[in-house]
Amino acid sequence: MRLGLDVDIHKLEAEKLRKGKNKADEDLNSLKADYKKLCLLIKTTGLGKTSEQWR
Repeated sequence: MRLGLDVDIHKLEAEKLRKGKNKADEDLNSLKADYKKLCLLIKTTGLGKTSEQWR
């Protein structure tokens, strides 16, 4: 009986960790997409120029 409870607890913990990992992966992908958009915006507007390039 006790072993069955331990197995159930481990299953729940593993599921919780999987959900957390999936959420973290989604957040990371979202940040990567935002970063790419920001880099493109900086490139197209010319904000990434150095002071020498502005002269």
